[in-house]
Amino acid sequence: MADWANKITDELKKTFDQNFYEKAAFIPSTTETVEIFKMLRDFLYQYPLVCTPDKSHSLEILSNRLEKQIKNALCFVCKEPTDCQACNKKAAEITRQFLSSLPYVQKLILSDVTSAYEGDPAAMNPIEPLLCYPGIAAITFQRLAHQLHALGVRLLPRIVTEYAHSLTGIDIHPGAHIGPSFFIDHGTGVVIGETCVIGSHVKLYQGVTLGAKSFPLDANGNPVKGIKRHPNIEDNVIIYAETTVLGNITIGHDSVIGANKWITQDVPPGSKV
Repeated sequence: MADWANKITDELKKTFDQNFYEKAAFIPSTTETVEIFKMLRDFLYQYPLVCTPDKSHSLEILSNRLEKQIKNALCFVCKEPTDCQACNKKAAEITRQFLSSLPYVQKLILSDVTSAYEGDPAAMNPIEPLLCYPGIAAITFQRLAHQLHALGVRLLPRIVTEYAHSLTGIDIHPGAHIGPSFFIDHGTGVVIGETCVIGSHVKLYQGVTLGAKSFPLDANGNPVKGIKRHPNIEDNVIIYAETTVLGNITIGHDSVIGANKWITQDVPPGSKV
């Protein structure tokens, strides 16, 4: 390599400490992760059950690919940057638990599809929202990512939901807890934060933000992590387009929030705002 190239390379390396380069081999592949979750989506939609004769073998191959990415994600944040047996064992168990949750996730997705079909007069049959609606695509990837997030894996779920964000314009953090029969109509610009808790039969329109207020800072001026900072949306709530709901507040069940509203206080059940 020419001297000028070596100098640039050395300068670029100064950006990160040595610990980063020791762990670089364990950085999960975004391309591989997205491909795996697209295939998992297809399993939820039952495409392989029709197209692949040997169904268990296909899921087994997918499991092996997923386990490798989970192991990398665990090793990357591990205090010891080595290919340790503990991370291998943990990755295998997380993969097993995650794949075991697929029937549960599928039932949630079917409830979302039913909600979209019943809630949109433009849908001629349930297959239309399943195949065409960005809200269904975004919530499918989020529900899968949420299961992995709940098992203690952080990097892969964020890769998946940010892929869905780029695909649909809908930004849902994998940490958000979302009940069954969730419908995002149109969807562009919807934002749902990490600590949101959303009940069942909730409907959002485009541009809705379920976000946080300004972040509290610690003694060093850094944002405090791990606190509840996003809204709670109870059952049977409708929030219309471009409304912003901020902070750890509660929108009571059976409420309707009109378009272009700015909500920073609790809303009692059964309200119309």
